[in-house]
Amino acid sequence: MGSRFRVLRETARGFSLVELMIVVGFATVMMAISVPILTDISRTTKLNDAVRSVERELQSARLRAVNLNRPLRVRLNCPGNGYLRTVEVVGATVDDATNRCLLSAYPYPAADTDLMTTPNYDGPLRTLPTGSTVTSAVFEFEPDGTAYKVVSGTAQSITSSETITVTRSGKSKTVTVNGAGKIQLQ
Repeated sequence: MGSRFRVLRETARGFSLVELMIVVGFATVMMAISVPILTDISRTTKLNDAVRSVERELQSARLRAVNLNRPLRVRLNCPGNGYLRTVEVVGATVDDATNRCLLSAYPYPAADTDLMTTPNYDGPLRTLPTGSTVTSAVFEFEPDGTAYKVVSGTAQSITSSETITVTRSGKSKTVTVNGAGKIQLQ
């Protein structure tokens, strides 16, 4: 039995330095190839997150407008680039106020619970992933689910569809809204 272990010990050996260097070199080349691919995947993922955030905010506003039987507006780039917020339409100059998206002026949730005071249905201020930009626009959703584009404070019918472009790291994706309130990722 002792000679059997000696034979196994003599035939067993480790890696040579050359073999180890070949494996390390191969691993280095594979990592160098994969870093740009993983970086591109990360950028694409963040762009997809941004475009889905815009689409979800629009979908949510439409559903809430129908559910609450109140018109709601989604304001993109409000109060600054990369932000969006759903706000209640109260039918006054406050609807187009420059501070309408500021949580300090119009908190979320509303400061009171009295339904006679407005606005009561403003949503939270949402932020797109860092480096993402979105087309400036305001969309209004009516209690029947239809959509309008707001220009200079006036809701205008959408004849075919309106396009919102979300951009990040030189790549863009779009979201379209039609007059019936249908919202689609492109």
